[in-house]
Formats: sequence, structure tokens, C-alpha cells
Amino acid sequence: MPALCEGGWSSMSDCRCGVLRKEWELPFLAEPEEVAALRRIVRLHLTQWGLPEVVEAAQLCVSELVANVITHVGPHTPTTFRLTMKDTCVRIEVSDPDTRALPTLLAAETNAESGRGMALLDAVADRWGVILRSDSKVTWCELATGLGSSTGHTGGLRVDRAEALLGRYGERGASRREVGSSLTVAVAEEAAIDVIADLLHWLRAHGCDPDEALDRAQEHFEVEVEEAGC
Repeated sequence: MPALCEGGWSSMSDCRCGVLRKEWELPFLAEPEEVAALRRIVRLHLTQWGLPEVVEAAQLCVSELVANVITHVGPHTPTTFRLTMKDTCVRIEVSDPDTRALPTLLAAETNAESGRGMALLDAVADRWGVILRSDSKVTWCELATGLGSSTGHTGGLRVDRAEALLGRYGERGASRREVGSSLTVAVAEEAAIDVIADLLHWLRAHGCDPDEALDRAQEHFEVEVEEAGC
């Protein structure tokens, strides 16, 4: 997506406010009741990472990877879940101590009650595979995000325009850092608050109702988020 910047338009790879996406790891025991908790955690992290578009696919992958451990290795197996960014893809890893029971892609019958797990994962993920280690195996999959960089953002033209504006506001705090350097999300958030406050002052100075404007903006935002399915 193009982003408005000084002198014209630039690509989204010129993201000014990089989103820090730190890898996250959780050891657990492979039990059916753990799946729902993992799905909630995945939704939380991907939402915080600004990647709501991949939440549903990621949750399905997590469900199938953990179910595969429960079915083919056994319940109560010590397992580790790991969520990271690899380049511009979300990478999901599930490791267990059994190096013999390897995930297999089967062509399940239409009315089969089992055997669909890896086929579903294969259909949803862009890539998947298995890493064998001396004492464990890691089953992984990757989901494309469409980002321009590992710290880039989604959201389309509105987000691009806002980021260009926040970059200029953030430069007012240049005494704390070099002008033109990337903003952290925390600094950009403070800049966003300044932008909103300034706009409210502008509305009041021109005889408009700031509260009404905020309500209308919130309504527009909610409608657009709902239409985007985020």
C-alpha cells in the first residue's frame, strides 16, 4: 500500500512506526482442554501484533497441530508451543518428544471422522514441515501476512495516511532521538493522542461539537472494521 510522505508517496516498506513482534513460547501438556486456551492466546497475540486477518487460520493450525500430538503421541505429552515472525510470515511451531510419530498428509474419505487434520493444515498454511532433532520433533507451519516487512503494518490507506502524519508529530520529540529515525509504537501512540487532541481543539475553535465528531468517527471506524471482517 502507498503511504503519504514528504515529497510524495512511498511504499509500505518505508513503515515509520515498526510493530515489535517478539517471539512467544509456552510449554504445556497436550490435552484437549488446552486447545481452547491456546486458541485464545493466539488471538490475543496476533491482535496485539496488528494481524487480525490471520487469527482464524492460525487458530485452526494450532488446533490441528495439538490434536495431532494428542492422537498420535498421546494425551499428557509434554509439548511446547511457539509463535514467531519469520520474515513476513507468522510461524507456528509445536514440539513434542516423539521422533517416530511423524505427521502425514492423508487423503481422508469424505465421510471419515479422522485423518483430516494435516489436510486442513495443508489447505490453510502457506508452508508446513517437520524438523527432527535427537530428542524431539518440531511440526511447524507458516501463514503469509501480506506485510512489506517483519515490522510492517496492515490496515490499508487510512493507516498509511495516519502513520505519515504521526511521523511528523513524533518528530516534535526529536530532542530524545535523531530526526527521521523510526518511531516506536509507544512514541507513535503518544503522537496519535496529540493528533486527536489537536483536532478536537480545531473543531471547538470552528464552532463544531468535539464529542459529536468523536462519536461519528467511532461509528465510521466500527463500520469499516466490521466490513473488513477484522
